[in-house]
Amino acid sequence: MADLPESRGNAPEWSVSELSAALRRTVEDAYGHVRVRGEISGYRGPHSSGHAYFSLKDAGARLDAVIWKGTFQRLKLRPEEGLEVVAIGRLTTYPGKSGYQIIIESLEFAGAGAIMAMLEERKRRLAAEGLFDPARKQELPYLPQVIGVVTSPTGAVIRDILHRLADRFPRRVVVWPVRVQGETCGAEVAAAIRGFNALPEGGPIPRPDVIVVARGGGSLEDLLGFSEEAVVRAAADSFIPLVSAVGHETDVTLIDFASDVRAPTPTAAAEMVVPVRSDLVAAVEGLGARLASAPLRMLERRRADLRGLTRLLPTAEDLFAIPRQRLDAVGDRLPLALKANAAAHRLRLLQAGARLSPLTLRARFERVGERVDGLSGRLSRAVEMTLRQAQERLRSSGQSFALARGAHLRAQRELNARRAEWVAAFGLRASRAMAGRLRDDGRRLDGLAQLLSALSYHGVLERGFALVRDAEGRAVRRAGGLGPGAVIEIEFADGRVGAQTSGASAHAGVSPVADVGAADPVLSPRRAPVRRKKPDPGPTLFD
Repeated sequence: MADLPESRGNAPEWSVSELSAALRRTVEDAYGHVRVRGEISGYRGPHSSGHAYFSLKDAGARLDAVIWKGTFQRLKLRPEEGLEVVAIGRLTTYPGKSGYQIIIESLEFAGAGAIMAMLEERKRRLAAEGLFDPARKQELPYLPQVIGVVTSPTGAVIRDILHRLADRFPRRVVVWPVRVQGETCGAEVAAAIRGFNALPEGGPIPRPDVIVVARGGGSLEDLLGFSEEAVVRAAADSFIPLVSAVGHETDVTLIDFASDVRAPTPTAAAEMVVPVRSDLVAAVEGLGARLASAPLRMLERRRADLRGLTRLLPTAEDLFAIPRQRLDAVGDRLPLALKANAAAHRLRLLQAGARLSPLTLRARFERVGERVDGLSGRLSRAVEMTLRQAQERLRSSGQSFALARGAHLRAQRELNARRAEWVAAFGLRASRAMAGRLRDDGRRLDGLAQLLSALSYHGVLERGFALVRDAEGRAVRRAGGLGPGAVIEIEFADGRVGAQTSGASAHAGVSPVADVGAADPVLSPRRAPVRRKKPDPGPTLFD
């Protein structure tokens, strides 16, 4: 079959690399530097190489974007997911994916609306973490000893604060200098807040009792450093009460929500952290006057109360009238009562004397003696009975001890008998085990002896073979290894004989025993024993 002629057009032929390079030059020449507005999508932070890869999108298209490592470190505005920005850079192509992309050199907010949207999204996210919870707020100290101020040391804010503090109540002020605008503002403010909290008590630098973060007014972009996430987290984590005084009354930053107190201006913050000294002095003087007059007023009031209570008390005549009357009545009855009492005691004495006649006493003594005799008899009987009971208990205890001792001895004898049975059983088992071990070892030894006998060359000699050795006692395996006239030894099953080879070569054979008898006498035959306990294996026919 004939080959078809190759069809060629008029269009030039490009390689893929050439076409990609031409497209790249075309795109870069037509779009040198561009400003692209769009929403950041797919941003996951810088790559491990330091470069950042994401996309810019709007309602109808998506554009890949790259920020090289060196450019990323110099950016004033860092990319965030969902942030609407204006990207400034140059357009180029990426041959590896047959796509085009923008190499970003700087980022800007796409108007105030984009900044507000970013701040609202950040505010919602931080509020969801509880950083703006009112329960985290702390009370400001009434009269702080040291006030820490985080602001620029060269601006008008620090002078306003110091001037206002001097007017109201002079206090010691420690200033932590920071930049209040620019790309490093947020990091420096967060480091200052954490640095004040890290100061030790009683150190060379006094630890403030309250912190004031202050800055003058400015545009929304100028105040962005005080809305960074690092600043908000540092303010929320501060153990020292913190007052935010950033901008004017209408300016709002995220640190205002995380701080303990928000001041509309830096001057108002100075008024919040300290009271007015003159007012405090007047209040203290008023309290001192009240303290001095209070005891006098209290004494006068107590004196008036005492006078009122005195008027309510009865007189001495009224108090003693009834007791005096009762005493008079008792005094009138006392003589008759004494006579009646004496008569009653006399009657009781006469009755007792009648009962204490000699006969009565004698009878009483006799009754007491009878009771003593009865008690002594009961005592002797009780002693005898106690002794008998003690003897019976002792006797029963001895019997119980004897029974327990006998039971213990029987138990010991039974235990000894069981132990003797155990020892005998163990000895029998040991004897049986030793006998079994000896039988097993004997059988194993017999088997090894049989195996040795089977492998020995003597069994081969019994089957009609012979073993030939040279003059040095080595086994001869080939006839070619012997020369004419070589002296050899032939071993049979029942003994050994000497011989000498004959002929021109080794293949001529071995002369009969009778021919060499005179030159080399036959060795006396030796019969191999039928069974040897330890046969010498020696060289075999199979070596």
